[in-house]
Amino acid sequence: MAVVQEFKDFAMKGNVVDLAVGVIIGGAFGKIISAMVDKVLMPIIGMIMGGVDFTNLKVVLASAGADGKGEVSVGYGFFIQTVIDFLIVALCLFVVIKAMNSAKKKPAPTAPAEPTEDIMLLRQIRDSLKNKQ
Repeated sequence: MAVVQEFKDFAMKGNVVDLAVGVIIGGAFGKIISAMVDKVLMPIIGMIMGGVDFTNLKVVLASAGADGKGEVSVGYGFFIQTVIDFLIVALCLFVVIKAMNSAKKKPAPTAPAEPTEDIMLLRQIRDSLKNKQ
C-alpha cells in the first residue's frame, strides 16, 4: 500500500502533471504543423519548383520485377519534407519561448528611495557613538 501512496504523491506533483500536459499539447501542435507543411507549404514550394511533389521524390536502386514488386528505392523527398516540418516546429517553439521569456522579464530595479530625515539622524547618532568608543 505504501508504494501505491508514493506513486499517487509522485503523479499528483505539479511537475509531472505539467510535463504530461506539455507532451500532449506538443503532440497536437506537431500534428498541426505537419498538416500545415504537408497540405499548405509543400504544394506551394513544389509549384514554385516546377510542379514537384516532394513525397514522391526517390532514387530507385533496383527496379521492380515482372510482377511489379520488389522495387528498392531511397525516398529522399519524404526526408526533405520532414526536415522542413522540423524546422518550422523549431521556429514556432523558438518564437513562443522567446515571447514567454520576454513576458517573464522583471522590470529593471529602481534606485532605492532616499532615506528619511529620521534614518539620517539615527545613522549620525550611531556613527558618533562608534567614534566615541
